[in-house]
Amino acid sequence: MPPKTDDLHTYRLTLEYDGGRFAGWQVQKDVRTVAGEVLRALAAAEIEVGELGGAGRTDAGVHALAQVAHLRLPRPIEPERLRRTLNDRLPAAVHVLAVEPAPARFHARHLASARSYVYQLSRRRSAFAKPWVWWIKEPLDVDRLRAASALLVGRHDFRLFAVREDLPKSTLVEVEAVEVAEDGDLVVVRFVASHFLWRMVRRLVGTLVRVATGTLDVDAFAGLLEGRHPGDDGDPGRWTAPASGLFLERVLYPGDPPLPPLAAVTPIVRPPAPSAPPPAGKPPRRRGAR
Repeated sequence: MPPKTDDLHTYRLTLEYDGGRFAGWQVQKDVRTVAGEVLRALAAAEIEVGELGGAGRTDAGVHALAQVAHLRLPRPIEPERLRRTLNDRLPAAVHVLAVEPAPARFHARHLASARSYVYQLSRRRSAFAKPWVWWIKEPLDVDRLRAASALLVGRHDFRLFAVREDLPKSTLVEVEAVEVAEDGDLVVVRFVASHFLWRMVRRLVGTLVRVATGTLDVDAFAGLLEGRHPGDDGDPGRWTAPASGLFLERVLYPGDPPLPPLAAVTPIVRPPAPSAPPPAGKPPRRRGAR
């Protein structure tokens, strides 16, 4: 018989990871996952595990700045030693930021009060940032993006923005806040809610981009939130944004500090404007020329 929760030693883990290397957080057969790598590291250190559970199942390719997990162990271990032991055995794409003792009944998913996700849209092609952004070739109208984003705040039925084959009993979600910020060549969108449906954020972003590029008007976006399908001309499922630009920013618990001001996770510096060409006529004399 497995030990009871109260007989185990519980720790709260905070992790960051590059999701492009994994098929998501949750352990799955025959694919590489973040939770699978954590369990493999624990096994390599000969640490017996009672339970490992994350605050949410980030999808394949989705990154995390601060995923939270609970870890229950039959035997206690000093938190900083556990953190170093894990990081010494984890791949470079996963890093444990903190390990803290937690109450026996701490549950990363059930006790979370909200989650925040950040999505990065790039206005230009970048040689370095492709794994962490979605480059939009068409001009983005940020005012239209903000106007549509403001409609998301409140309680809505997001059935049209969820995966039909995996719909929960209720598709109602209370969105607490949506923010839009410009940071260099990036447009960053933050979503805060108690929970999110599978692929909901990516489908919202894909649809918001259609609004921002002028291929969908704000009234049509409002209709989607009211459950009116756009018909043969489009479908949020077909407009799903790529996973590369999405980050689980924070998992919030009662008493946690507020979110920081919204800014790019991986900034793209705007290139300097080209210098003015020299005036027509005699070319400038080079220094040292004879």
